[in-house]
Amino acid sequence: MKILAALIILAATVSAPVWAATKTVTLSVSGMTCAACPITVRKAISKVAGVEKTEIIFEKQQAVVTFDDTKTNVEALTKATENAGYPSTAKHGEMQHD
Repeated sequence: MKILAALIILAATVSAPVWAATKTVTLSVSGMTCAACPITVRKAISKVAGVEKTEIIFEKQQAVVTFDDTKTNVEALTKATENAGYPSTAKHGEMQHD
């Protein structure tokens, strides 16, 4: 019975994607000029599958986004803000692995 349990644990460990990682990126978001803008940007980013957390820093015109890199990528995040009317770009050197 212990061997069966060990095999199940081993199978679960091996079948889990080893390359999956949570990443955080800071996006420069242009065009946020009023109090409603950050709400719109947050909603747009939050609709992207794989987004775990979004912090909007209105004063710096930035969005700090934590996401699962097996479900989405920076291009999808910038596309979401652009589609909401707020073009964005990843700040150079701001990608972090958590």
